[in-house]
Amino acid sequence: MAERKSKSPERNRLTGRVRRYAKVGTAVGGAAARLAGERFLGLPLDRARHAADLKAALGGLKGPLMKVAQLLSTIPDALPDEYAAELAGLQSNAPSMGWNFVKRRMAAELGPDWQKHFRSFEQEAAAAASLGQVHRALSLDGHRLACKLQYPDMASAVEADIGQLKLILAIYGRYDRAIDSANIHAEIAARLREELDYRREAKHMRLYGEMLGTEKSVHVPVPVPALSTERLLTMSWLEGKPLKAFLAEKPDIAMRNKVALAMFRAWYAPFYGFGVIHGDPHLGNYTVRADGSVNLLDFGCIRVFPPKFVAGVIDLYNALETGNRALAVEAYENWGFEGLTAEIIDVLNRWAAFVYGPLLEDRSRLIQEAGSGSYGREVAEEVHAELRRLGPVKPPREFLLMDRAAVGLGSVFLHLKAEVNWHRLFHGLIADFDVKKLGQRQRQALKAAGLTAAE
Repeated sequence: MAERKSKSPERNRLTGRVRRYAKVGTAVGGAAARLAGERFLGLPLDRARHAADLKAALGGLKGPLMKVAQLLSTIPDALPDEYAAELAGLQSNAPSMGWNFVKRRMAAELGPDWQKHFRSFEQEAAAAASLGQVHRALSLDGHRLACKLQYPDMASAVEADIGQLKLILAIYGRYDRAIDSANIHAEIAARLREELDYRREAKHMRLYGEMLGTEKSVHVPVPVPALSTERLLTMSWLEGKPLKAFLAEKPDIAMRNKVALAMFRAWYAPFYGFGVIHGDPHLGNYTVRADGSVNLLDFGCIRVFPPKFVAGVIDLYNALETGNRALAVEAYENWGFEGLTAEIIDVLNRWAAFVYGPLLEDRSRLIQEAGSGSYGREVAEEVHAELRRLGPVKPPREFLLMDRAAVGLGSVFLHLKAEVNWHRLFHGLIADFDVKKLGQRQRQALKAAGLTAAE
């Protein structure tokens, strides 16, 4: 069935951008002014206070900057820990829009008689996020549905906020030049623009249904094209509990391990089998079922990688396992790193050894057995200090989402306190790896979902 067209398409409008610039500029500008003043007066930067200021400035804003904060808080070294910890708190605090907004929005998408397409439609949002909110509904034939409705003027807001993102990164960059933020900005901008396109997200949903069709521990919603538009995505409703609610019930280690195994398969079976990664593993994008299987819910941030990149990820693992430095250099170059010196390679290997560490030991273990309660924080601080001395280093765009997924999932496994043999899980995925066969499977899966590699 074909997807509907919105009754009143929105555009990236100058007036919308101007309004957004005014709102965001006031919020971010206040934090920037304080930072600039401290620098002008030669005062030491109080990162914790400035991070709190920035969170307060962004906390009153709905829209893309909330998504930016969420993305930045989980990209290693995009921001220092003080900023990442503060901004992470913005992830799930977006208030929902009221019923009057919903009625106007649904009428714009499906027409004035939109309610006739549903047996019932709940007025209160079941979930609210940075770019839209979700309502429960029942189809005319009684199937449970989730209707994801985009907030108004998001195209204008995204373009305005992408511009403000440069200011946020520049503020930090004046004080810490360890990481070149150009590719961070480019990657986040691309992902934000993609997340506005609900037709594209529906294709990604079908892609994941194709890739995970045989995975009994992972469930993917099915889009409903007849009730979807550019700004409305209707899909099957999947019942489950948020991770915090699941953990509040104090499940035993067997159940926690089962959830961890399902999460591992949900993210990495598509990557090593098809070269596709879900780049947004924060807690709001999946729920846990009573049997320990998981629901994967949001498909706005999906990355398709060239098969060569996947081979490079495996090569880096093999390089660390065998101590083959030349293979590690080749892997980094396949990832897209340029101008690597021997010292920078040593620093990157230290970070890689941490990320790959659980995969290198053939035993059941926690994802992180020492250090603080934040996954990777201590290692990231050490690596960042070294890159500051040697840098700047410009992380390739392909690296950002891959690394973000690894660290984000590591944090999930840390919350679960799962004790799993990560080594055997990983080897089960790469045992028969063949770069040509991966390319064939990728093309077939993308075609079935109506996508191309370029998308």
